[in-house]
Amino acid sequence: MSCKIFRLLFLMVLLASTAVAQDNIHIRIHSYGSYWEFPLAMDDVNYFDFNADQSRLQTNVQGGVVVPFRSSEVDTITFQHAPTTFTENRYKVFQMYITINSGEAVTSKEEYVTCYVSVNGRGSYSHYSGKAKIRGRGNSTWEWYDKKPYRIKLDKKAPILGLEANKDWVLLANYRDVTDLMNTFVFEAGHWLDMPCTNHTRYTEVFLNGEYIGLYQLTEQVEQGKGRVAIDEQRGILLALDLDDGPGLSPGATDNFYSEVFRLPVCIKHPDEDDLTDALKDSIKQVFAELETAINNKSFSQTNKLMDLRSFVRYLILQELVLNVELVAPRSVFIHKDADSKWTMGPLWDFDAGYDFDWATMTTGHNYFSNHRELVLGTDPYRHRGCYDGGISPFFTRLFGNHGFVTLFKEEWSAMKKEIVSRNWAEMELYLDELHRGTITRDLTRWPLRGKTYMNEVYAMHDWLVRRVDYLDGIIKDYPLP
Repeated sequence: MSCKIFRLLFLMVLLASTAVAQDNIHIRIHSYGSYWEFPLAMDDVNYFDFNADQSRLQTNVQGGVVVPFRSSEVDTITFQHAPTTFTENRYKVFQMYITINSGEAVTSKEEYVTCYVSVNGRGSYSHYSGKAKIRGRGNSTWEWYDKKPYRIKLDKKAPILGLEANKDWVLLANYRDVTDLMNTFVFEAGHWLDMPCTNHTRYTEVFLNGEYIGLYQLTEQVEQGKGRVAIDEQRGILLALDLDDGPGLSPGATDNFYSEVFRLPVCIKHPDEDDLTDALKDSIKQVFAELETAINNKSFSQTNKLMDLRSFVRYLILQELVLNVELVAPRSVFIHKDADSKWTMGPLWDFDAGYDFDWATMTTGHNYFSNHRELVLGTDPYRHRGCYDGGISPFFTRLFGNHGFVTLFKEEWSAMKKEIVSRNWAEMELYLDELHRGTITRDLTRWPLRGKTYMNEVYAMHDWLVRRVDYLDGIIKDYPLP
């Protein structure tokens, strides 16, 4: 028996005698050029065992899930009380260990597989460990790239890394985005602008079945709920204007429809599909049609009665700022309504197709920032002059035929333009300080990007945003006033 194995067995005997009143067992390993520590919620260290050739130290945790670690990588096993005080730092890069009980890969976007999740809060937030389920998620990001995004569903609601307790969480791979900052920048800008239900960022390095799979962005699943889209469970409405989830590309779904006025592809995200009767679906369709009709009539007053126009304007400004061409399809556009309240745009979602992404190399490339002069809304949104790819739904542009709306748009832009990049880029710098503590090197070693240098892309992103603000200032000032 090797000294390493003997030491581990000795530790297990020692720990067995001190297990009472302890909160977590922590496994410290060395892997991928660094040290990692993962908490496991366990009742008894007698659950530790080795496989037949002693190459893996196996732990049977809650729910009968087996969490294996390579024996050669394990340094220490310790009992620790859960910390009660924290130095909160949301900019840190956290650590997550996911184990699927069977050891299989995640191959489906539809079927969950049972797993165990351990999250190290690294002194900033509470640790988490517990049973969960995992599946794939995304569309192009799932189909085209080896680094896959995932959705996690915990067995019980939990506040992961300081975020509101919930079962549903998302791990964004951001493989296309070399900077890993594109979604984060918009989320931070959304919070700064008081955009309702804006997501948060928690960067975390992830192990899956013992293998390092790189840097991920942990964030909330877009859904109804406290700390998410906080609308009434019975009477609230959450819609996605999304080509992929609409009737054209998802004809078998029962939760979608084409809108009556602008024929937008609409998917009802809340109420849940299981609770969606034909009558309720028709009712939601009619309520949305009332908003469409007001927009189509270019009525500022009527639209303002039905919709939070300030949220609409700020939403459009952010889409234009980062040149998010998903607005054209549309894809990943959310709008919600709480009971008898107004429609509100958001949450903001999915921005790695912005920043002048080169769609000619979409399946293999990571090419952005070449031109800061393209426009989503165009030079004259109402008349669709200069719009991206020649067109965008009038749902987003029809109100530019109203004097009051264009005036509001210009006022909002004027109020934010001086700080929208500088203030929110200062937030990016705080994230970058932490990402440069080895994370970026490890992630790019795991997922090499031919011909790309990380900081060159970061500088290019910042320069593109600064130039874009100056360019948009002239464009927006010249929007025609009806």
